[in-house]
Amino acid sequence: MKFSKRHLAKTITWRIIGTLDTFLLSWLISGNIKFGSQIALMELVTKMVLYYLHERVWFKSKIKSSNKRHILKTFSWRAVGTVDTFILGWIVTGNPLTGLKIGGAEVLTKMLLYFGHEKLWYRIDFGLDQRNRRKRLNALKNSKEL
Repeated sequence: MKFSKRHLAKTITWRIIGTLDTFLLSWLISGNIKFGSQIALMELVTKMVLYYLHERVWFKSKIKSSNKRHILKTFSWRAVGTVDTFILGWIVTGNPLTGLKIGGAEVLTKMLLYFGHEKLWYRIDFGLDQRNRRKRLNALKNSKEL
């Protein structure tokens, strides 16, 4: 698997947003700041790995429509993320219902946050050297045609 600075940067920025959301929801639902902190810290590791792998899989996708792509990525990532949160919440609190509540609450908050994150990154050319070269080449060709 080839290293991608874009996918790594997206992973880090998303994890910051996601960790803060997980911490707040875990704390509010469990009523215990220690549980919220433990779940959020454990997710730093699990979600970074899972998100990077998710990005690599989606990078190879042939879906070109940005909105369709963003919506499908949002749902696929949320499925992976919810299962991970549920398991970690259960492990930390010892209560599967608490894990389920935390994972369930994240479905809405994380999907909205993730969709916005995807839309923003779609507009950013960071790490897309090939796309940038192609844009410059097309601009050069168009300027010669005028």
